[in-house]
Amino acid sequence: MQTINAQVRPEGALEVLSKLEVAKLLDTSQGGLHQLFRRCSLAVLNCGSAVDDSKLVLEQHKEFDIRVLQQQRGIKLEVLNAPVSAFVDGEMVKGIREHLFSVLRDIVFTGSEIVSNPAFNLSKSEDVTSAVFHILRNAGCLITEASPNLVVCWGGHSISREEYDYTKEVGHELGLRGLHVCTGCGPGAMKGPMKGATIGHAKQRIHDARYVGVSEPGIIAAEPPNPIVNELVIMPDIEKRLEAFVRLGHGIIIFPGGVGTAEEILHLLGILLHPDNKNLPFPVILTGPAECAGYFELIDRFLTSTIGREVRRCYRIIIDDPAGVAREMKEGISLVREFRKQNGDAYYFNWLLKIEQQFQMPFLPTHQNMTALELHRQQEAHHLAANLRRAFSGIVAGNVKAEGIRAIEEHGPFELQGDSAVLKPLDELLAAFVAQGRMKLPGVRYEPCYRLVA
Repeated sequence: MQTINAQVRPEGALEVLSKLEVAKLLDTSQGGLHQLFRRCSLAVLNCGSAVDDSKLVLEQHKEFDIRVLQQQRGIKLEVLNAPVSAFVDGEMVKGIREHLFSVLRDIVFTGSEIVSNPAFNLSKSEDVTSAVFHILRNAGCLITEASPNLVVCWGGHSISREEYDYTKEVGHELGLRGLHVCTGCGPGAMKGPMKGATIGHAKQRIHDARYVGVSEPGIIAAEPPNPIVNELVIMPDIEKRLEAFVRLGHGIIIFPGGVGTAEEILHLLGILLHPDNKNLPFPVILTGPAECAGYFELIDRFLTSTIGREVRRCYRIIIDDPAGVAREMKEGISLVREFRKQNGDAYYFNWLLKIEQQFQMPFLPTHQNMTALELHRQQEAHHLAANLRRAFSGIVAGNVKAEGIRAIEEHGPFELQGDSAVLKPLDELLAAFVAQGRMKLPGVRYEPCYRLVA
């Protein structure tokens, strides 16, 4: 495997730092955050990899390291044994260099200004939301003068060519209407809408287009940021990543995907089903090409069978109509703008959205915690959605996250227990994901990391 050593200077972020700030960065990078910074940096440099197993990525690049070098005018980064694919003629690709310093910015800021800051009590709901706000603001993602126009796109990293092409068509229609795109920043349905939007924006001569990528340390190695992303932000965990999506975006489009997409859907619907959010406009569209009609029937059946038929008020399903999706989203966002204007809410951050603590507290997918999940109908709809979201989060960890993969290797599959009224549709959905190849990238045989016990 070819590697390269290089030194790179920042551009845009962290260009001007005081000596005290540089010293703090040096201390941080060599302390408890160094391994986290190394892992996320490797993911950024490994852009374009066909591997979605973060444990395997780390094993393939055991010799990789990254160091902070102190300079009088700021800092430089030295990368050792970095993937050669991140370079062209010995020079690091500019977009990858930007992503590298975005990783440094967010990890250092979160560690020093959020986690270590006594002003933030991250066991309190309002402090979690404030932390999400501060991280996004520090990353420059909160554009105060912009009218609502940011569409979050969710979907799988392992999708068919037809599904990928459809996401590009939808992105193109969004770009033609002056809408910007935010995704999980990886490949597949996270890359397609951005790629399509670049053409739409170019046709409309939109030169300040936004392609926002929101990731987190546990998933970034399996879903490295695609090169189109021009605003990358690394949230500290999956729960804050999901909150960033719904606070930052003005509407959400969901393409076909696997368990990660199902996790996102349940998180979103669990929030929207809260009584305090009943009258808050937030357009949600599930869409895909004609051959995906059965997929969305399956998703709809799973949601109504587990959470209840009331969930349908939270989303629309539009099949094989990219222009229709874009028109519907633009109309929905106009209602969001009017609502926020009337209620004095910010256009750039959805403060009025009620998010309960159970959707904010990090869930550690251990075997014990997975078995203890309450998967039954004898609870409010948004509480069941929260528990189902955690179940999918654990399966994501067992599929692609290094810690989850190790846990499965040591102790066997996660065991999910609950009522058959919930587990039967869950089993149907997961079996369909496996049969359709939505659990892993194409060409990789999938071994289930879970077992259902009714």
